Amino acid sequence: MNLKRRSTPLSARLSLSLLAFMILSVAQAQTLSLREAVDTAMARYGIIQAKGNYVKAGEERVIQSKREYLPNLNFSAQQVYGTVNGQNGPLYGFGGLGVASSGLPLPDQNWNAAFGALYLANINWEFFSFGRAKERINVARKSLHVNETDLDQEKFQHRVRVAGAYLNLLVAQRLKRIQEKNLERAMIVKRTATARAANGLLAGVDSSLANAEVSAARIALTNADNLVREQANQLSVLTAMPTQDYALDTTFINKLPLALADSVGLQEQLHPILQYYQSRIDLSNRQVILNRKQYYPTFSFFSVYQTRASGFSSNYAVDQSAFSHNYIDGIKPTRSNYLLGIGVQWNMTTLLRTRPAIKAQEFTSKGLQEEYNQVKQQLDAQVSLADVRIKNALSNYKEVPNQLKSASDAYLQKTTLYNNGLTNIVDVTQALYALNRAETDRDVSYSNVWQALLLKAAATGNWDIFINEF
Repeated sequence: MNLKRRSTPLSARLSLSLLAFMILSVAQAQTLSLREAVDTAMARYGIIQAKGNYVKAGEERVIQSKREYLPNLNFSAQQVYGTVNGQNGPLYGFGGLGVASSGLPLPDQNWNAAFGALYLANINWEFFSFGRAKERINVARKSLHVNETDLDQEKFQHRVRVAGAYLNLLVAQRLKRIQEKNLERAMIVKRTATARAANGLLAGVDSSLANAEVSAARIALTNADNLVREQANQLSVLTAMPTQDYALDTTFINKLPLALADSVGLQEQLHPILQYYQSRIDLSNRQVILNRKQYYPTFSFFSVYQTRASGFSSNYAVDQSAFSHNYIDGIKPTRSNYLLGIGVQWNMTTLLRTRPAIKAQEFTSKGLQEEYNQVKQQLDAQVSLADVRIKNALSNYKEVPNQLKSASDAYLQKTTLYNNGLTNIVDVTQALYALNRAETDRDVSYSNVWQALLLKAAATGNWDIFINEF
């Protein structure tokens, strides 16, 4: 049997390659909406992810502060081998280096040694400290709230930054298309001027002026392309997406936002930035209360249960041979003691040390309040500025159609007259410049309306009045 190797025909491979290229092109050309850009930035931007982790760390610190109220429960066991020579006299275990050997103060040193053991269980619980434990929990909760409001205000500001970058890229792309159209018009004028000059119908200087206008249009197009690249890079940075040629949604840019008619003012309790600054003030005030709790004493409950073992017999005092080197005899418990008690501890010098700390924290609270007032003043000014910008943007929005129609009519008139030899190229280039400026003003004015609404949303802290338009 002859087996023939089956190969894919060249036409089939070309079809598959073309299909793959078409799929890739469609994927790359997929339109990126403003909502998608914002959502992508919220999910990917590094600073937001970092502050989200800070919130989780704050949640764990709250749990830790609650568990600080639990009593200390210690277990200890030790097994040793050594001598028990004792001596009358004072002893201070400086640095924990003293040896706790217990025995009779015999007249001579001996080296009798046996095994010994100590087994210990201890509970120590600060059960009442005038609300100090509760305030530690409150401080931990306020610290968590600071992290949460910091995350909220970062998300809010980043949404505004992404939306602003999106609008800037959109208008940059539209301005680039305007410059492309301007170059096409300049090329048409150049071809007409060159042809008529070659036939002796116009002076040669018209061809030179037309060439200069084409060069200026090309330079303007290059500058517009640079602007598009810069704005696309900025949007990529803010959304943590790879730099690419973005296809943006343009369906909204030519219409007026409905929220422009709404009267929205600054609400301190809802603005994410002001809430962040207020949370810092609340945390500082809580720390003042916690510091004041240091004035009071601490009541503790303690309990100890102890079992000891020794290789030295009970009559070792009269018979120094009454001991055993046996390991089991030395570690087997023979004597036990327990102890229960309640104690109070009050360090009186804490009153002197804590007072400056309280004063320092109170000054910190006042400083944070001044920061809050400054930010609020800035936001009030931004609200007023946003209202003015909305008013002016609407005025320009209504005016640009008249400018564009007049410029278009003038350009059509001048080119028609020029093609029939009834005017000069200077008039044509002036009309060309006026039309280019009118188209530019139109797209900039449309964008400014949305930029003004975005500024109003940022100033009032109401993101919904902007994003609900999409």
